[in-house]
Amino acid sequence: MTTETFLFAFGLTLAAGLATGIGGLMSFFTRTTNKRFLALSLGFSAGVMLYISMIEIYGKAEESLVDFLGKESGQWLTAGSFFAGFILIAAIDRLIPSGENPHEIRLVEEMQIHPDKVADDKLMRMGLVTALAVAIHNFPEGLVTFIAAVEDPSLGIAVALAIALHNIPEGIAVSVPIYYATGDRRKALLYSFLAGLAEPLGALAGYFLLIRLFGEALFGILFASVAGIMVFISLDELLPAAREYGEPHLSLYGLLAGMMVMAVSMLMIS
Repeated sequence: MTTETFLFAFGLTLAAGLATGIGGLMSFFTRTTNKRFLALSLGFSAGVMLYISMIEIYGKAEESLVDFLGKESGQWLTAGSFFAGFILIAAIDRLIPSGENPHEIRLVEEMQIHPDKVADDKLMRMGLVTALAVAIHNFPEGLVTFIAAVEDPSLGIAVALAIALHNIPEGIAVSVPIYYATGDRRKALLYSFLAGLAEPLGALAGYFLLIRLFGEALFGILFASVAGIMVFISLDELLPAAREYGEPHLSLYGLLAGMMVMAVSMLMIS
């Protein structure tokens, strides 16, 4: 891996992670949640993730592993790696209490309920645990973005865009309870940015742990696992959240738009 490739992949991962700060900014500067925008953007993100996972990433993983192991073994390992990624992110999601889960819907309006409330110890703990939950959840997403960008820059950009869009409501999910915990909007904004830093940390951890093992077989296993992770995120988190934020059809329109944009862009660069 060249220095240029590393810097490109890391830069994309950093940008995607810091998109949580956009959610923090929304709660800092606005008094109402733009539900239509969030519903469409989450649906769009799900469409991008589903399309590139099943059409692009899974195919690349299978091709790599078939070349390395042969057809039958390569196909079995691809499928196993896909479901392993799915199960891994599902397990992480289950470990996060529902009250602090970053994908539980939060609204900017909630911050107006107790504008003068200064936190006690219980509220502070709630806010910090929420921020920690987002950080834990974002850690594997950072590895997803990094690996995709290393393998295929255009694919990495698409994954980073999808991750960034779905990080916006996560920023709101951090800002609202942190504001409850501190009574300080600026601190809520700071924590929303800090939670997003888990994604570049995930990229760095993956890079330093796997740098000596990078090769055709490892890339195939990781890519198939990434596909599983992204499918889980889309079906379990993005689409349900999109439907809760807005009219049910908006999430579907966003989903279709995301798939169409990815299909056209991949055809244009192929």
